[in-house]
Amino acid sequence: MTRLLFGQAYYLRFDPKLWAAMQPYPPLGTLYAASFMRQRGCHVALFDAMLAESETEWAAALDREKPDYAVLYEDNFNYLSKMCLLRMRQAAFAMIGMARQRGIPVIVCGSDASDHAAAYWQQGADYVLIGEGELTLAELLDSLNGVRSIPLSQILGLAYGQDGVFQQNPRRPDIKALDDLPFPAWDLVDVPRYRAIWQERHGYYAMNMVTTRGCPYHCNWCAKPIWGQRYHSRSPQNVAAELQWLQETYRPDYIWFADDILGLKPGWLEQFGALVAAAGAQTPFKCLSRADLLLRGDTIDALAQAGCDIVWIGAESGSQKILNAMEKGTTIAQIHEASVRVHQAGFKIGFFLQFGYPGETRQDIELTLQMVRDCQPDDIGMSVSYPLPGTSFHQRVKNELGYKQNWVDSQDLEMLYAGPFATGFYRQLHTVLHKEYRARKTWRALKQRQRQPGQLRQTAAMLYHVATLPLARRRLDQLAQLPHQGVKELPPGMALEDAATPTPQA
Repeated sequence: MTRLLFGQAYYLRFDPKLWAAMQPYPPLGTLYAASFMRQRGCHVALFDAMLAESETEWAAALDREKPDYAVLYEDNFNYLSKMCLLRMRQAAFAMIGMARQRGIPVIVCGSDASDHAAAYWQQGADYVLIGEGELTLAELLDSLNGVRSIPLSQILGLAYGQDGVFQQNPRRPDIKALDDLPFPAWDLVDVPRYRAIWQERHGYYAMNMVTTRGCPYHCNWCAKPIWGQRYHSRSPQNVAAELQWLQETYRPDYIWFADDILGLKPGWLEQFGALVAAAGAQTPFKCLSRADLLLRGDTIDALAQAGCDIVWIGAESGSQKILNAMEKGTTIAQIHEASVRVHQAGFKIGFFLQFGYPGETRQDIELTLQMVRDCQPDDIGMSVSYPLPGTSFHQRVKNELGYKQNWVDSQDLEMLYAGPFATGFYRQLHTVLHKEYRARKTWRALKQRQRQPGQLRQTAAMLYHVATLPLARRRLDQLAQLPHQGVKELPPGMALEDAATPTPQA
C-alpha cells in the first residue's frame, strides 16, 4: 500500500492579518485529494499547516509518517492559496527541501506551482501537477508504482525533469462528474482543535464546503491557473447529502461555501434550499455571488430559504468606467439594487472592493466610497489590483513590474506596477475606508437601538474613528501627491530569489 503524506504551505501564523482574525478553515482541496487517493487504495495522512507553528512541524510529520511520497497539495478553493503569497512560497520551498533531505520524492500541486512549475522543480520538487490535480496524481502514482505502464511524457497535466531538463506536458481536461468524487477526508482533520478555536474566538464553529469548481466569468484581473474559465457543478442532491452528513457527524454551526460563484446554474439554489429544509439540515452560511446573478429570478429568495447569512459580491468599484475596464460585466445600478433586495430578504451582503486599477482617479475612488455609504453593506473587504500571471491585466502591466511580483502576505497591499498612486496611498486608503465604514455602521446600529454585545466598546471605537478620520483623510491627500513607478527595489532583508517571479536556478 502506497503511503502518502499530504500537506500544504498556507500557514495562518505567517499571515498577520488573518492570524489576528483567527477564522481558520482546513485545506479543503487537500482533503479532497487525500480522500480520492484513499479511495484508490493508498494510505493517506495529513499535515495541516493552517494551525502549525512553522515548517518544523512538517519535518516532524515526515519523520513520523515515513511516507513513500510527500504531496504538497494546496487548497485550490481558498482565495488565500490562490493569492500566491511570497511567505507561503518560501514555506513550500522549505518543505520541499525537508522532504528531499529525507530522500522522500515530492509532488506539488497548487496555483503558484501551476504558474511557476519550473521554479518548484528547480527547488527540488520531483513532479508538479498543473491545474486540477486528482486524476494526474493518480495516474502518476500508477506509473511510478508499476501499476500501469504509462510513460511520464504521456501523463497530461504533469511537469517533471528528464535527464536534468525540465519538461511540461499539455494540461488535462477537468473532472466534470463531480458527484463521483468522495466527500473530503474530514477524519484526517483535528476537528476538536478547530472547534475550540472558533468557539473561543467567535462563539460558534464553522466548517467549509464547496459545490463547484471554477468560474466562467471574464474579469480581466482574476487569475485562474487551476480551472481557467471552466465551471463544473455538483448536483444539489449531492451537496445536500454532504451537508446532512457534516451535521450528523460534526454538527457545525456555520458553513463557508468557498465557491467562486455559488448557484450559477438556474434552479440550483431553489432545489438545494428545498432539500436541506426537508432534511432538517439548514445551516447558516456565507457564500460568494455577483450583483447581476442575485437579481436573476428567485435567487435571493432561494438563498434566504437555504439559510444564507451573508452573501459576498465583487462590487469592486463605484465607478462604472472602472467596472467596464475590468470587464466585470456588472453595473453600479445592479450593485445598489442587489443590496436593497438582499436586505429586504432579511440577510446580509458584503462588498469586496478593489482599488488601484489602471486609469482609476481620485474621483473614481470617491465614487466607490460613496457607493459604500449609499448601499450600506454589512461587511467590506479591500484589496489593491494585483497582477498575477495568466490574466490580461498582468499582460498589460508586466513591463512595469519590478523584482517583487507577489505580495508577502494578505495585508501587503503593495502597488506592484506603476499604478495610479504609490503603495503608501493605498495602505492609508484602507485606514480611511475602514474608519468611516465602522463609524457609520455603529452609528446606524445605535440609531436603530440595536443592542449588541460589546456595544460600549463599539461606541468608544466609533467616537475614536470619527475624531481621527479628518487627520487620516489629510494624510491620504498628502500621499496622493507621491509619484509611483512600481516596485523596483527589494525590501530590506529580502533576497532576490524570494522577491522575484520564480525562475529556475542552479
